Amino acid sequence: MDLQTSKVRFMEVFLRIQDEGIIEKLMNVLKKENQKTYKKKLKPMTLDELQKRLDRSEEDIKEGRVYTTEEVRNHFKNKLK
Repeated sequence: MDLQTSKVRFMEVFLRIQDEGIIEKLMNVLKKENQKTYKKKLKPMTLDELQKRLDRSEEDIKEGRVYTTEEVRNHFKNKLK
């Protein structure tokens, strides 16, 4: 069975579930697995990489390439509509 077929079959079963407890358990499993996947992708920065990022950030501030908190909130509020 291919991945797409497995997803469709899972969704068919999932949509028939009437027990909130089961749905909550499945959501917790998905959340934990997503966290594991995310953590595997994380790679610590070297001190040199961190310093370069800080230098770029300071240059952005000097050049006015910044956003207010309100601008960022509005951006994501509009994006998530």
